[in-house]
Amino acid sequence: MADHARSDDPAVQHQLDRLAKLSPGRDTLGLERITALLERLGNPHRSMPPVFHVAGTNGKGSTCAFLRAAIEAAGLTAHAYTSPHLVRFNERIRIAGKLVDDKALADLLAVVLDHAEDIDPSFFEATTAAAFLAFSQTPADACVIEVGLGGRLDATNVIERPLVAGIAHLGIDHEGFLGSDITVIASEKAGIAKRGRPLVTQEYPEPLSRSIERTAQANGAEWIARGRDWMGAAYRGILHYRDSEKRYRLPLPGLAGAHQADNALLAIAMLSHQRKIVVPEGALRAAMGWADWPARLQLMGAGPLANLLPSNAALWLDGGHNALAADVLAEHFAETPSLHLVMGMLANKDPVGFLAPLASITKSAMFVPIEGHACHPPDALVGIAGELGIQADVAPDIAASVEIAAQKCGNTDTVIAIVGSLYLAGEALRLNGYIPE
Repeated sequence: MADHARSDDPAVQHQLDRLAKLSPGRDTLGLERITALLERLGNPHRSMPPVFHVAGTNGKGSTCAFLRAAIEAAGLTAHAYTSPHLVRFNERIRIAGKLVDDKALADLLAVVLDHAEDIDPSFFEATTAAAFLAFSQTPADACVIEVGLGGRLDATNVIERPLVAGIAHLGIDHEGFLGSDITVIASEKAGIAKRGRPLVTQEYPEPLSRSIERTAQANGAEWIARGRDWMGAAYRGILHYRDSEKRYRLPLPGLAGAHQADNALLAIAMLSHQRKIVVPEGALRAAMGWADWPARLQLMGAGPLANLLPSNAALWLDGGHNALAADVLAEHFAETPSLHLVMGMLANKDPVGFLAPLASITKSAMFVPIEGHACHPPDALVGIAGELGIQADVAPDIAASVEIAAQKCGNTDTVIAIVGSLYLAGEALRLNGYIPE
């Protein structure tokens, strides 16, 4: 599905307009189109640096951030491919540590789209091909690749010999593509496992772990499971990790949220179960503070949007949009005296599943549309919130909703949290003058 990206650079915008015209009807999972497109481009995916490949429902992007931070803290370089972008399309492609610049991006997209005649790739497939082309042309020590959707049939799964693959937390999301059977979803995510290569995972309930084990065995991969092959926990202010060869006592992650310890531990386990990229303990320690992943439980600093609030209010931002993300938010804000939500949600997401874990701690909610995207009507979200006991109303946009929430703060310490969509989060960052680098 196209992300309606916009650029101030005319050459980039021309290519983004071409991307936007790709047929939505081709947004079906499968590797045939991406394989054909990459073949026309000279199969750049076979000439990339060693790949860390990460799947999962929640946490895969943060895991990628920890991987990249650790590799760079070791004095090495890493390409990175993540999605979606928040403010600028360039965020998706990081070349040897730096976001792709506008000229290179325009050139890459032009080459890919010029070779895409009659293949009719999806938006994500064309973007993936551009990233892989870039990564094949510039030396680096490693690639960190985030799966877009699912795993087995995701465009990134043309990677034939990853250095190591990993799976973060699992849950139900993208039901239109993956269905609602969590064991099937687990198997689809595990489809990134490759013969003779380690598949490092979190610990899951037995039905899910059995599903992953079957897929890993069928693919000939070595399954490295948390709770059996590696252990980790955040305890008394220390992040503890151990496996058969290594033991670490590290600082807790600087990223907000207790759940980030799990994402950091998965990154450590992935690094530990490969032999090509050497990352010493000192680099792992540094990575806990270096890792940056905007719009995931981010406390927003001073800016036009945050400055609308009184001194006793804080503005937080999280792009989470499913029940797993809502559980994390509910835990993080459980002790907040007064929590007000600003929320928009894409039409293919489950607002009931997201709002239910937050209902008991939410004082009020303001619902807004997500410009340029098919989304749940704000009026409909008000009705859903009302059934859950949440006082709610609608606003035309983020700025208006923050202003309304500010009027409700009173003298109580208050949190206003913008939630429900990464696209909404990106707009909030833009309004506050924050451009990810």
